[in-house]
This record gives sequence, C-alpha cells and structure tokens, in this order.
Amino acid sequence: MVKPLKIGKYEVKYPLIQGGMGVRISAGSLAGHVARCGGIGIVASAGIALNSGLYDGTNYEQADSEAFKAELAKAYSIAPDGVIGVNVMVALADFEQLVTAAIEGGAKVIICGAGLPMTLPGLTAHAPDVALIPIVSSVRAAQLIAKKWDKVYKRFPDAVVVEDPDTAGGHLGEKMENIGTGEYDQYATVRGVKAFFREEYGLDMPVIAAGGIWDRADLLNALEQGADGVQMASRFVPTVECDADDSFKQAYLDCRKEDIGLIMSPAGLPGRAILRNQEQIILYDQIKATTCSNGCLKKCSYKESGERFCIVHSLDRAQRGDVATGLVFCGTNAWKADRITTVQEIFDELFAEAAAEKAA
Repeated sequence: MVKPLKIGKYEVKYPLIQGGMGVRISAGSLAGHVARCGGIGIVASAGIALNSGLYDGTNYEQADSEAFKAELAKAYSIAPDGVIGVNVMVALADFEQLVTAAIEGGAKVIICGAGLPMTLPGLTAHAPDVALIPIVSSVRAAQLIAKKWDKVYKRFPDAVVVEDPDTAGGHLGEKMENIGTGEYDQYATVRGVKAFFREEYGLDMPVIAAGGIWDRADLLNALEQGADGVQMASRFVPTVECDADDSFKQAYLDCRKEDIGLIMSPAGLPGRAILRNQEQIILYDQIKATTCSNGCLKKCSYKESGERFCIVHSLDRAQRGDVATGLVFCGTNAWKADRITTVQEIFDELFAEAAAEKAA
C-alpha cells in the first residue's frame, strides 16, 4: 500500500501530482477531477487567457490573470476540499502577476519550472501557507535554489520535482544536445536532491519524480527508487475530463512511438511533441504572417525576429482541435494511449486499493 503525500501543510491520499500542461490542456476540469480522486490537481498558467472568452486580442495579461482565477474556481467547484495548485513557468512575461493571481484564486501549491524561480518566496511572502515547489533536472539546480531562498527569504521549498528530460513532455529545462544521450540518471538525481537537503539543512525534503510515469509499475518503481511521489501529465490527456478538444486527445491515440520527438521552441528551450506536422506548424505563421499580439514569453525568437513559429498560438490551435497546424506536446509514452478513459479509472489502476475500496 502506497503512503499519502504530504507537502507543506497539505496531505493527499495518493502520492500523485498531475503535471501542468499549458494553454488549457490542464485547466479547471482536469485539475478538479484529479484532486477529487485524491491527488494534487494542477491548473497550468501558460496561455490560459486563450480560448477563455476573456481575451479580446488586446488585454492578454489581464485576461491571463482573470482566466487563471476562473479555472481555479472551476476546479474547486469539482473538488471543494481538494488540494489544487498551479504551474507557472518562470519564462512567462507575466510570471509575477500570475503568481499573485494564483494566490488570489486559492491555489494551495505553486509549481515553477522553465527557469529557476529565485524570487518565488518573495512573491508569496504574504501567503506563507502556499506550498512552493521548483522543478529541477539536477542536484546543482536544487542547491542554487535552496541557498538563494535560505539566504534571502529564510524559506525552503516544500517539495522538489525532479524532471527527466529524456522522457518528459512539453518544454524541457535542458540543452538539446544533452537530451537522449543515455547519461542522465533521474533517480540518482532524486536521491541526490534528498541527500543534499538532509545533509545540508537536516530536512526530509519530499522529492517528486516526473517524466515517463505511465502505469502502476512506473509508479512503484519511482517509489522504490527513492521518490516520495510522482508527477504525471501525458497519461491524463486521453481522459474524458481533460480540458483539450477531442481531436487533441485523438492525436495521442493515433500517434506511434516514432512520431514523438524534440523541437526547439521559440522560447529557447527544447520541447517534446508529436512531430508529424512540424512543417505545417511553421508554415501556418509564415503564410498568415502571424504577429506577436501578446508577448507571452520573456524571451521568444518569434517575437524578436520572426524565427520559427508562435508557440502559444500553435498550442492554442491544437487545444481547440486543429491538430493539423497546431502543436501537440506530449511525453515519450504518449503512444501507449489506446482509449479514452477517466481520471477515476487511472487512479483505480495506479492505486489498486482505490478500486478495492470502491468495491467494498
């Protein structure tokens, strides 16, 4: 029997965090249902304004914050007593505003990746109960964050997510040339991060393994290897409750192992996605002469020079169902999806006792 997961002041029945998937793939519906089933549900902030009904083409940052709070409210309407949090990418231009909006919306957990969230404790000082979780891929990154947070804010993370760039989906915090070499050892990193906090600060830091977690065997292996819990994202896409269009979910069902690979995002980070339509993604913005209307990223080659494509609009098209010209992010195991299921069915499979309790 697996143990509950305690992060900061919050405890959930099952050691599972649903990974944040931006541009409304993991919004209020998915996050709420994961929380209702006993995990930590996560609303992703990136591009949340798009397809929200609040964005009029000129008010991106305002709509971003309002849409973020609206999706948190939706999640809490599904799981009033659940642990619901957010994922806010450090690379976002309105990172600070979104952190503030998350707190105003009642987020209990804030997870930050796509950069090191060095200022996060300062932004959340007025809400000390909110759990703070950085995403790292190395012990060194965890050390840098801990030492800065301790020195400046007298605060430590409430947990750390260790993401495997060789298997995770979406934007990855590693250089393209370092991904897939076979040299990265995720669980050595998990144990190294735990050892660092224990030896340096006397803390038993919860460390969460992310990337490539698909089934119960993956979950149990992560726990046996020293992780306190797992973060899963791609597995929850082909569910009834996922916030994406049915065509987006079908792209997972249709993809083959060899269709999944790496792209260089205009954000300056590698990303893992279904690659069958790369040319169409790029051609769309060139033919339409798409302009950067919202400046969603701090750094973006498309915004600065028109290089590559508009990342947020390509993801938005896919979320709405245009998977021909839209970008479909996914992890390496997305090809394993063979049917549309439900969040509850996934929990029943991952945690056998959940199904047993229902049957009792």
